[in-house]
Amino acid sequence: MSPAPDRPAARMSPAPDRPAARMSPALDRASARMSRARADRLAAAGAAALFVVAAVAGTLLGLAGHPVHAGAAPLFAHWLPHVGPGTPLAVAVAVLVCRYGPWLAARLRWRPLLAVSYLTALAWTLSLALVDGWQRGVAGRLTTRPEYLTEVPGVTSVPAMLRGFTGRILDHQPDSWTTHVAGHPPGALLVFVGLDRLGLAGGAWAGLLCVAVGALTAVAVPATMRLTASERAGRAAAPFVALFPGAIWVGVSADGLFAGVTATGIALLAYGMARRSVPAAVTGGLLLGASGYLSYGLVLIFVIVAAVVLAVPGGRRLAWWAAAGAAVVVAAFTAAGFDWLTGYHLVTRRYYQGLAAQRPYAYWVWADLAAVAVAAGPMGAVVLRRATRALRRRTVLGGAWLLPLAAATAILAADVSGYSKAEVERIWLPFAVWLMAGAALVPGRPRRHWLIAQATVALIVNHVLFTVW
Repeated sequence: MSPAPDRPAARMSPAPDRPAARMSPALDRASARMSRARADRLAAAGAAALFVVAAVAGTLLGLAGHPVHAGAAPLFAHWLPHVGPGTPLAVAVAVLVCRYGPWLAARLRWRPLLAVSYLTALAWTLSLALVDGWQRGVAGRLTTRPEYLTEVPGVTSVPAMLRGFTGRILDHQPDSWTTHVAGHPPGALLVFVGLDRLGLAGGAWAGLLCVAVGALTAVAVPATMRLTASERAGRAAAPFVALFPGAIWVGVSADGLFAGVTATGIALLAYGMARRSVPAAVTGGLLLGASGYLSYGLVLIFVIVAAVVLAVPGGRRLAWWAAAGAAVVVAAFTAAGFDWLTGYHLVTRRYYQGLAAQRPYAYWVWADLAAVAVAAGPMGAVVLRRATRALRRRTVLGGAWLLPLAAATAILAADVSGYSKAEVERIWLPFAVWLMAGAALVPGRPRRHWLIAQATVALIVNHVLFTVW
């Protein structure tokens, strides 16, 4: 009879354990999601803290008699709270994209999605520029003395300009080029000379060209992600590239145009490799080769190009066609009389004839990262955190973590070189926009919150500061 009292206890004892066993995996997943979300917030907070520290340090250095030579360091701007005709449009675009962007990105057919993404980026960039007004924000931005348009009327012979280009790079001589022309290969000047020859002269047409070409990143990045990772990755990236905070500097600067050209070249390369299309690969190579003659620093875009080649292994043979296209550009400029290496050597000397000689490397080597954190927005820090984690785990969506890490590598290489002290919020646009390629690494619901954060940063910066370039 003694075992009888124990029998109910034996039957009841497993009961409390069963629900716990069933709930444990769900609880673990929820806990892991919360942990990752908390880590994302910490990454974004760290980027914000870096900016605050850079701003405070820049101010203190100036007060101590050691100016860093940037009006709103670490950004090259002036403190000038203002609103303008673009304010209502910019706010409207931000609200609509944050509300409907992710929904449309998930449901639209692919080609209409790319069209909507481009038009959104166009409206976003132009509206941010118009916060400063039409003349000050668009039409007059590229007509100031340091800019390219100052030199356009003096180019009466393109062949003669190319042959004598390097002889006018150094400063302190009667015919030295203006700051931006001297600081870049002749391809950048040729763009605006060509625009002038087509009858589209003046700052308004030049500014609109930069906006129109810069907005191509909103097509090129999602398209590249579809080819290197998945369509889901491309759809996830679309709203973030369309609402990119760096659009503040895309409109209006030639660096925005550079970003559009390089991104399009990369997308065509990815398409050529994935679809076995020789014409696409060659065209992509031509654009990427041309990018090296738009800005010397754009040779670093080949870090991202290498990532694309790795992400599409089946089409590597097509990469040689792209290399052939790039070689054609190099051969054409060299035959026309411009030697890239000579130009680069002279530019490094010209760089230290100006403000660069007075800007402290010890400050800018880390403050530059704070500046690019603004252009990329908080999502840039979140993507890099998740991309680093994905790299360690070798997860799927390879392109989604590979391309942002390649972009970060290019940025770090440019940073430690010391040839980009300040103004990198626009100079590094061709690299920073690829940080948005990793949007798919962030889950859907938090993704919308980060999109709102991106728009908020852009609106605040553009209305509190007056950007110089």
